[in-house]
Formats: sequence, structure tokens, C-alpha cells
Amino acid sequence: MDIFTLHQGTAPLLVSVPHDGTRLPADIAARLTDSARSVPDTDWHIARLYAFARDLGASMIVPLHSRYVVDLNRAEDDVSLYPGQNTTGLCPIVQFTGEPLYLEGGEPDEAEVRARVDRYWRPYHEALRDELARIRAEHGRAVLWEGHSIRGELPFLFDGRLPDLNLGTAGGTSCAPALQARLEQVLASQDDYDFVANGRFKGGHITRHYGDPANGVDAVQLEISQRAYMDEDSYAYDEGKAARVQALVRRLLEAAVQEG
Repeated sequence: MDIFTLHQGTAPLLVSVPHDGTRLPADIAARLTDSARSVPDTDWHIARLYAFARDLGASMIVPLHSRYVVDLNRAEDDVSLYPGQNTTGLCPIVQFTGEPLYLEGGEPDEAEVRARVDRYWRPYHEALRDELARIRAEHGRAVLWEGHSIRGELPFLFDGRLPDLNLGTAGGTSCAPALQARLEQVLASQDDYDFVANGRFKGGHITRHYGDPANGVDAVQLEISQRAYMDEDSYAYDEGKAARVQALVRRLLEAAVQEG
């Protein structure tokens, strides 16, 4: 069964986009509300936005199924990433609006959650881990770049307007300080987009779990407000907007793989 696609590159860079998938198995879709069946909480078009990274030699792993099936950026024990704040879990039961995901009585039980982890979550993480190991063995180091996007205003999850670009390094622990400094310098050198480092989004499970700078694996998450490259209401990709933000993301990726 197809779970993901993996492109193996030649650079010390792996781009992971764990919320790009939109597939829903029929047995799950049948239990969802009408609004949830359209998978509105997808990181829309994020693999398309990062497609240029292959030209930089990056590896890229892209899941096929929706985060509503299982959230690949959550730990398999479903410990909250942001204690005390509204969030969604390993197998979410609410949407980003706070509305229910499932029709009454349709939520997965623990046995189903474990089955989804085995079928969808574990293969993605095994492939991600193996690709990082391959890259590190070849280059002596690896950079894991977590590409994400989200609607810029979601009162259930955060107050007010999210900055355009949200850099997450688990509070500076998932990558080397010099790498974070380079990325912040790139962001500070432009005026088109506002940004924050380690604000509301500090990096999810993948960034926190795989980032190991002391052993040559740096991990960074970039959460982009979707208004920067698409229409948030229709979900339509905007080529003009996307090209502008891609130019900046390219500079970030180039800075991320610099030595030192």
C-alpha cells in the first residue's frame, strides 16, 4: 500500500512535508462530518511549494494520506506538543476551528488508533529515519527541514494574526546555534514578510525528535501562513505569490546547508 513518496537527493538536506496528504480511506471518510471530508486542515500545496528543493539536491518525503487519518507530526504516545494550549492530536477528533471531525459515535477507539499508527505513521517515520541516516553517512551531517503551512488566523489555536513565516527550532535545541543565526539573518534581511522564531509554533514531534545537532543532525520547522502563497478560502494556489515566497525559502534552504 502506498503511504508516501520518497525522492533521494544528493545534498545533506531532507525536506519533510508531513501534512501535505489529502487521502481518506473510505471507512474513515464515511464517519466524518461534511466539512471534515474536504480535509480543510491540510498544509495545502506545500509539497508543490517546495518542489524546487529537488533542484538544490534535496531529498523529499511526502505522505499521501490526510493528517485526519494520523498526524505524522505527533508522537505515537500522543503527548501534547503545547501543554495548556488548544491543539489537535495523533488521530484528531476536532478540526482547527474546534468543530468535531467525526459524526456522533464515529471517533476511533484506542485499537483503531494503534492500527493507524502501525499502518500509516510507522512506515513514514522508518523511511524518514533511514533517509536521515543515509544522508548523514554520505555527508557526515544532515539537515531535516520540516515544511508546514496553516491558515493565518485560527482563533481556536492562537490569538490574532500569525506572522507570515514562523521558524521553529524547539527553542534552539533542535539545530546548531550558528544555523539558526544564519536563518534569522536571512529573514531579517528582507521586508516582504514578517516572521518570528520559536513563537506559537516551535516545531512539532519530528523537529524535536530527530533534531540532534550534537550528532550532526539539525532539524528546523518553517510554518508558513497560507496567505503568503495561496487563497485561504478557495485553497487555490497563487503562482505569483508562491514564486515570491519560494525565492526566500530557497535562500533559507541554502543557508541551512552551509557548512559551519
